[in-house]
Parts: sequence; structure tokens; C-alpha cells
Amino acid sequence: MTGRQGVILYGPPTSGKDTVTTALTELHSKYAQFARLKVGTGKSAGYRMGTAEQLRELEAAGGIVYANARYGNTYVVDVPGLDAAFEAGVPVVHLGQVDGIRALADGYPADWSVVLLWCPREVTEQRSAGRGDSDTAARLAAWDATREDLDAHPGIVWDLTVDTTASAPQDAARLIDHLLVRRAGAAPA
Repeated sequence: MTGRQGVILYGPPTSGKDTVTTALTELHSKYAQFARLKVGTGKSAGYRMGTAEQLRELEAAGGIVYANARYGNTYVVDVPGLDAAFEAGVPVVHLGQVDGIRALADGYPADWSVVLLWCPREVTEQRSAGRGDSDTAARLAAWDATREDLDAHPGIVWDLTVDTTASAPQDAARLIDHLLVRRAGAAPA
């Protein structure tokens, strides 16, 4: 393996990907959320906003590891972005599709720890409404798509599974950090 470690957080909307990533960055400065390239409109925080032209250029150069469309936007995990993220530390990539996990694990050389963050559908609805999302119905549709995605890929192996209704974000972050330490064969700090 390359010696580079990365984290993939998979789960439905509001399962805690942002919250757990924040707890990871508070636990250790080596962790940072990977800012996917976003082509479209809406929320820009946590993304590198791009254009359709940039997307075409990346595609032509073979620089796209994974792209998906959701909420009327295109979200991209790209080679230049990953290269920069690994130079800075341990990237934490948020994904909501098993195909994205496979594309990243197979398409970008690193020791990827794959973590399933989960919450029930009704919790997604409550959390989405609670944080003031204007597109809760779309988030529930994405929750349904995530459940269908999991059901369609029963053989996927998770390095760690966290029920975010039962574990505090700080506890989930510690579990993820311990996982990476064990995988690296390093002594715990």
C-alpha cells in the first residue's frame, strides 16, 4: 500500500458525516474533510465550486475518480483534489453511494478505511427539519436511495459501523482514529 491513509464516510443524509468529521478534526489536526468539486448551485460551504467547463477538462484529462448527480448538482471526487488533500494530511471523503466507495478504493491508491454512519429514516427527517433544510423531501428520497444501494450490495465490508443515534460524534471520531492507528500498526497516542 502507499502508506497514505484516508477515510470514507458513507451514509444517508443527516447520518452525521459533517458532525463526525468536525469531531475528527477537533481530535487531531491531521484530519480534514475532502472538499468535493461541486458544479451547480446551492450550498457552497465544504465544496470547491466549479464550472461545467472545469468538469469537462477534468474528464478529458482522466482526473475524475467518481462523480454523481444529486439535488440538481454534480459532485466530483477528483485526482488533483485528492492529491492536495493527501499532501495536507488524512482526507475524510463523504459519499452516499456504494459505487463511489468502489471507485475511490479502486481508482485512487491509498489505505482507505470505510466507515458506515447510519441513522433511521425518521431521524433523517427530524434532523433535516431541525437544521432548517428547505429540501427535506429530497433528503428523504436520498435516504431511500441509500437504503436501496445498501440492499443491492449486501457483500460490502465495512471497516467500522456507527449508529449515530447511539454514539456521540466524539465517540465515533475516537473509534475512527483508533481504526486508523491499528491499520497503520502504530502505537496509540
